[in-house]
Amino acid sequence: MGLKKVKIDELDFNPFTKIGKEWCLITAGDSVKNCNTMTASWGSMGVLWHKNVVTVFIRPQRYTKEFINQSTHFSLSFFNSEHRKDLSYLGKVSGRDNPDKIAEVGLHPIEIDQVISFKEANFIFVVKKIYHDQLESDSFLLDDLVTKYYPEHDFHEFFVAEIEAIYTKE
Repeated sequence: MGLKKVKIDELDFNPFTKIGKEWCLITAGDSVKNCNTMTASWGSMGVLWHKNVVTVFIRPQRYTKEFINQSTHFSLSFFNSEHRKDLSYLGKVSGRDNPDKIAEVGLHPIEIDQVISFKEANFIFVVKKIYHDQLESDSFLLDDLVTKYYPEHDFHEFFVAEIEAIYTKE
């Protein structure tokens, strides 16, 4: 089965379900041999600065963040439910500690439009970084969010990225 490029307005895609419940992989690197991926269940999609964008949130200690920092582009890959266990594993195991984690779950990295994604993905978003910042303790309006999600004060950094292409399985 091949990949088909689709226009964003033709996409039948619910970001609340796809990100929050089904999760996705954020992947960056310069080749299938030099990349890293992590699972994400937090993020957003919308329009900002008249651009179709995604926003991803990554803790500073995550290994994938090093790859994103070095790249202009990265991918978001979405899978069907048969890969849920794989995504769970890829979210718990660091590529810094286990460089073979992608192979261990049986996913096959592919290069498409300057990014790395996976042959098994149902949806692939190719995105270009356009803004980067960090969440700050003083900006939270609800104190319990800091207590609950940041007891170590390792606040997420976030990247706003323009969606340049979307691919689906044919």
